[in-house]
Amino acid sequence: MDSIPRLPLAEWIDSFVTWLRGAAGFFDVIRNGIGWLVDRFEDILTFPPAWLFIIIVVGLAVLVSKKKIGLPIFTLIGLYLIYNLGYWDGAMLTLALVLTSAFIALVIGIPLGIWMSKSKIVESILKPMLDLMQTMPAFVYLIPAVAFFGIGMVPGVVASVIFAMPPTVRLTNLGIRQVSNELIEAADAFGSTPAQKLFKVELPMAKGTIMAGVNQSIMLALSMVVIAAMIGARGLGQEVYYAVGQNNEGKGFETGIAIVIIAIILDRLTQSFNSKKEEG
Repeated sequence: MDSIPRLPLAEWIDSFVTWLRGAAGFFDVIRNGIGWLVDRFEDILTFPPAWLFIIIVVGLAVLVSKKKIGLPIFTLIGLYLIYNLGYWDGAMLTLALVLTSAFIALVIGIPLGIWMSKSKIVESILKPMLDLMQTMPAFVYLIPAVAFFGIGMVPGVVASVIFAMPPTVRLTNLGIRQVSNELIEAADAFGSTPAQKLFKVELPMAKGTIMAGVNQSIMLALSMVVIAAMIGARGLGQEVYYAVGQNNEGKGFETGIAIVIIAIILDRLTQSFNSKKEEG
């Protein structure tokens, strides 16, 4: 075995990255676009005062909770606790990062999932790539993100998108493929075009499965918050990162509770919204 020469894989990757860096203008456009999107989400989330934002989110929880009071009460107490502990600004920055990452993941992931469902060749190509994206350690995503986009919120968003996108792609593909052949044949019998069949039959029938992918992508994007803080992403993850560096157990626990509250609220809202739509 020792006589077999070592493959210069690392050197090949370094050369490829160096070649890609030659297209600096392309990455500047992406960085500016993502930065603009993060800033807009941040402006929207920080525009209303904290008390008004809490009222809006609690009202949304009331609308989607189907007359159950558990979610609205938890939302009210949880958001007030975040404000009371002094992590409100960090929570809004974290939400801006998560919403930007989830939005980009959905914009890219849902069309890819549709494409996969329509072509076995595309599916055979994308499946190994999705497997790689889901099994690669999250820290590894920070390397190309920093290499191409520097440090700050933008590389944090890029790493989060790569990490969070696979569930949306997979479940969109799965949902469309699970639509019954009888419905497809009925749509064909009525002379539906491929676009009509997709938007009026397949996507509505696959909505529950697609929303499950959306929910998972949001949760995965939120799970990258702390890791993204290592490359300059602001928000609650940065507070956790500082607490770990300072061995400050109390501050780390407080920030962790704030992240958990946001995760539970986002998870329950997306799940309840999907259930409400299905019943409607």
